Amino acid sequence: MTTTPHTTVPPEPAPDALLASDAEREHVTARLRVAAAEGRLTLAESDERQAAAYAARTRDELVPLLSGLPRPPQPRRPRRGPLTPRARRNVAVHLGVTAGLFLVMVLAWAVGPAPFVPVGPLFLLLLILFVHSRRAEREPSPDEAIPAELR
Repeated sequence: MTTTPHTTVPPEPAPDALLASDAEREHVTARLRVAAAEGRLTLAESDERQAAAYAARTRDELVPLLSGLPRPPQPRRPRRGPLTPRARRNVAVHLGVTAGLFLVMVLAWAVGPAPFVPVGPLFLLLLILFVHSRRAEREPSPDEAIPAELR
């Protein structure tokens, strides 16, 4: 009589449960390692929770692994992600137009009869460019990739 080995199939997640990403699992295990280094978890408990984190399929399975641990301090300002390719292109065009206008104004001042440098318009051009670069569309920051309940 031959027996077939049993393989354990993990239970299917609830239909409304969000699957956990690798980044979320890594974030949870990093917090567990820090907690173990601070002495908040024993080495055995930390290993057990980390193994459960790597085996977790949904976010709901990750949340209890952080129970009893203090939340890390929030940064004063949220980190900003890099500019999107479209925003980078738009800021580059804006920079080119600003540089061209800047050059025309300085040349007009140097060659023309104006007794002063057009500091006001030049300052406004640079200020508008700065504001455009700060308010441009950005990729999601690394902080936004981790849901609030796992932070």
